[in-house]
Amino acid sequence: MMAVKVGLAQINTVVGNLRANAAKVAEAAHWARQNGADILLTPELTLTGYPAEDLLLRPEFIRRQTLVLDQLCRDLARYPGLHVVVGHVHEQDGALYNAASVLLNGRVVCRYFKHELPDYGVFDEKRYFEAGSEPAVFTVNGVAFGLNICEDAWLAESPALAAGHGAQALLILNASPYSVDKQAERFAQVGRNVRGLPSVYLNKVGGQDELVFDGGSFVLDGAGQVVQRLPVFEEAMGLVAFDAQGAPAPLYPAAAPAWPDKLEQVYKALVLALRDYLGKSGFSSAVLGLSGGIDSALVLAVAVDAIGAQNVRTVMMPSRYTADISLADARQMAQGLGVRYDEIAIGGLADTFGEALAAQFAGLEPDATEENIQARVRGTLLMAMSNKFGSLVITTGNKSELATGYCTLYGDMAGGFALLKDVPKTLVYDLARWRNREAVVIPERIIQRPPSAELRPDQTDQDSLPPYDVLDAIIEMYVEKNAAIKSIEEAGFDRDVVAQVVRLIRVNEYKRRQGAIGPKITARAFGRDWRYPITNGYRE
Repeated sequence: MMAVKVGLAQINTVVGNLRANAAKVAEAAHWARQNGADILLTPELTLTGYPAEDLLLRPEFIRRQTLVLDQLCRDLARYPGLHVVVGHVHEQDGALYNAASVLLNGRVVCRYFKHELPDYGVFDEKRYFEAGSEPAVFTVNGVAFGLNICEDAWLAESPALAAGHGAQALLILNASPYSVDKQAERFAQVGRNVRGLPSVYLNKVGGQDELVFDGGSFVLDGAGQVVQRLPVFEEAMGLVAFDAQGAPAPLYPAAAPAWPDKLEQVYKALVLALRDYLGKSGFSSAVLGLSGGIDSALVLAVAVDAIGAQNVRTVMMPSRYTADISLADARQMAQGLGVRYDEIAIGGLADTFGEALAAQFAGLEPDATEENIQARVRGTLLMAMSNKFGSLVITTGNKSELATGYCTLYGDMAGGFALLKDVPKTLVYDLARWRNREAVVIPERIIQRPPSAELRPDQTDQDSLPPYDVLDAIIEMYVEKNAAIKSIEEAGFDRDVVAQVVRLIRVNEYKRRQGAIGPKITARAFGRDWRYPITNGYRE
């Protein structure tokens, strides 16, 4: 019996760009035909993009997607014998389904509706879809292939149902977003649930608002061993052959390439998230405030790697509290990376606000109010440059600061994309050191200096916050692991410090709700992954 060749299309689609997404499928089908494939597998909801969110509630969107699917089916008839598995939405009897259809010779020969609809974390599929219940199995050259969609393979029932209806191998369409260690979790879950069924796990790649999809598609043999992997954080094509018993053998790439380590993956995730958010939103350039500190330094490095130095503009906005070494380090880094660098002194502007408010503030001592005015002057200047030049403002605050409110609403939080929103401060330092291993782009003094907002004399972050290694560990336990305060204390953290951090997280929800979106990196990010009430009387 001749082998069946399956092509893997790990592609980057755009939510809502129906025709462009269909064109991606057609391009992949051309590659598949040139390389002798019998089947081409595409990601979950390829035509609509994922997640399409409330676009799925618009009847006209569904109608247009159906027209595009019909046209794609006709167009792919130019490749006779090629079975193209396309992810899309399907409306039937008044219900909407997350579907996969097998297109062959201008017809739909098999259709599958996703069984398991995730409704946790960043997922809201029960808001839009009804669950399917039937298996879908189709045969090519004597080999029977079952279909699953993403969450189906995270549970045992759907793979078992496919096997029970004769499937010898499983094709799994996915739109599984990245977070640290997610690939190992996928291996464990899918390997356990397919229960000896050789499987192709095909994941999408690309940034979509707060989510980053890492690709990292893979093929498992009947023993659950990886026989093929595709790269992470980039588009890629693959080809695998199945013999008459459904056993897989890699054809292209011929071996399973090693994936990068944690730090490289996080860095690549940030690069892809920024590049796609800018590109898919219609921006070709970015601007950011460069302070001479570690956060803005890392953001600048990522921005240059994402869109090129010629498309990045930096602005240093010194006040009377800005250290000379901050100016020197900012200039050095900007010059080294070849980006445009400007300086706009804000002392006079901040003084003008102070003079305007003098009568109202008479008799009151300076406090955080005056510090925040400086931050808001900077935010205003950056947004003005964004308006004038059409560049997106990238904010530079990290997860530790956003968790505790150590940031200024309408000041350093002003912007269009919060690149480090889910990156704790300790990880910021690790990423800076990792980036410098390849080539030193962040001056070493920036990494070594104690962090400071430089809004008052001799200020450091630890005047207001616990040491970052302590703070980040508490945030991880409370935010990402949902640990109780008592459990955090029992892990060895001081009771007063835990209480301080938890209180700051609670009272600063109103700030986070008004801040820019940023990419999810950790197990739980502020944003669609964290839905706490602002007005909240609960206390632990």
